[in-house]
Amino acid sequence: MAVERESMEFDVVIVGAGPSGLSASIKLMQLSEQQGLDLNICVLEKSSDIGSHIISGAVVETHALDELLPDWEASDAFIRAPVTRDQMSFLINQTASIGIPSFLIPTAMNNHGNSIISLGSLCRWLASKAEALGVNIFPGFPAVDFLEEEGSVAGVISGDMGLSREGQPKDGYEPGYELRAKYTVLSEGCRGNLGKKLIKRFKLDADSDPQHYGIGFKEIWAVDPEKHEEGLVLHTAGWPLDSRTEGGGFVYHAPNHQLYLGLIVSLDYQNPYLDPFGEFQKWKLHPKINNLLVGAERVSYGARAVNKGGLQSLPKLTFPGGLLVGCDAGFLNGAKIKGTHTAMKSGMLAAESIAQSFAEESPEAELVDYQKSVEESWIYKELHLARNFSPAQKKFGLYLGSVFIWLDQNIFKGRLPITLRVSEPDHAKLKEASKLIPIEYPKPDGTFTFDRSSSIYLSGVAHEEDQPCHLHLIDSEIPIQTNLPKYGEPARLYCPAGVYEVLESSDGSMRFQINAQNCIHCKTCDIKDPSQNIQWECPEGGGGPNYTDM
Repeated sequence: MAVERESMEFDVVIVGAGPSGLSASIKLMQLSEQQGLDLNICVLEKSSDIGSHIISGAVVETHALDELLPDWEASDAFIRAPVTRDQMSFLINQTASIGIPSFLIPTAMNNHGNSIISLGSLCRWLASKAEALGVNIFPGFPAVDFLEEEGSVAGVISGDMGLSREGQPKDGYEPGYELRAKYTVLSEGCRGNLGKKLIKRFKLDADSDPQHYGIGFKEIWAVDPEKHEEGLVLHTAGWPLDSRTEGGGFVYHAPNHQLYLGLIVSLDYQNPYLDPFGEFQKWKLHPKINNLLVGAERVSYGARAVNKGGLQSLPKLTFPGGLLVGCDAGFLNGAKIKGTHTAMKSGMLAAESIAQSFAEESPEAELVDYQKSVEESWIYKELHLARNFSPAQKKFGLYLGSVFIWLDQNIFKGRLPITLRVSEPDHAKLKEASKLIPIEYPKPDGTFTFDRSSSIYLSGVAHEEDQPCHLHLIDSEIPIQTNLPKYGEPARLYCPAGVYEVLESSDGSMRFQINAQNCIHCKTCDIKDPSQNIQWECPEGGGGPNYTDM
């Protein structure tokens, strides 16, 4: 049906109130004030509150923050603790481990001078700084499509509110707005909904490797103070993942006697029986982890896809009328396991290009100098030095890959005269179920390991149930007719929130059920479905997880 929408005009619309989008907005307002530009800036955020969809480990480098807000350390407005010590352990099997000497740890993983933070609390603090400068921030407003006029993006459309499951207006229906702007900045995070569409529309990835991904799990535990060492950073490799599955675990001793712990599993895994959520639960049973959790209480759970492609997977960063920043582009540094500082810097560089254009008499339609500024910045240098980290593990496996990485990072300092490429997308790596052995996972004990239902309860996930399903099947027959016989319908396992089920009807037939109300917006289904049949779209504004200080 044709919808009449109200229109709002801005100079710049920024989609996503994460670290890159908020940094872009702050830098824009700083430059606007310095140069007398009087810019009108809008930030749209799909979550109900700033930070409630944000999840990250997180250990951060602070030099982007130092550049943006030099006096940030004078504030106690977000959760942080300086890193005091690094550890790395190789988990040999379910009981044994060995500490990795510091000279064998990739130098990029040295966290001296970094901070353990809650990224959600940092984003709330950045939002307060942005609003104080005059930025308009609209939480609960997902951007669901872009406006295109004469081949150029002219803004975005926010989602309709009050549609029924069948897509019909209910009482209180409100159509979305057209938010028009000279420039649109996409900062939605990994596998951004509009970013994905615009990369395809403008063929921004024509000269890039496919983006690669992992699924990252995180829990927060309140632990015995005697087992807590604020500032300690522990990373693990090995068990429970096999030598061909890239990934690893982390335990960060955060403030307030809390542990931030989790596991990242690369989404190019081959075995359709692999359950990333189950691997995370198993990982917590290893004595290296489990001993910390005795007498502790789990207080939060979440999961999110993360970029792993690095430099080789970066798309072209500009299109007519807009820019890609942060994880919408894929700036995560895999060798450091960090992306907040690069995301923030990319937003700042985007702001500089936009402000420069507005200062000119005839603003450019496409800000191609942003691409150049990124390539001349420390972001590009970092990603270039780390470019072989993830591809080495994908090509050579854990053991040979670790040797290559040590030589590449510690001996050659990232300057080997080769660049490894991985041209096959993650979803294409899945093998047929008949060729592999099922994996057994222990029953949750309710103390250290848990099921999906109790976990998503801790995520605070909530959606209006009577709304159109935001998880679209291109072909509704594929899950049962293709994915089930070939792969055992792996959506049942790769989803960390129990969204997908295969149920048997009374007549013995099988049907595919989507429990969209459970979705925690991780985007794994959009990435890993072997038939590329699931399309993740934004649900009604404010829906999804409600993370607290994740």
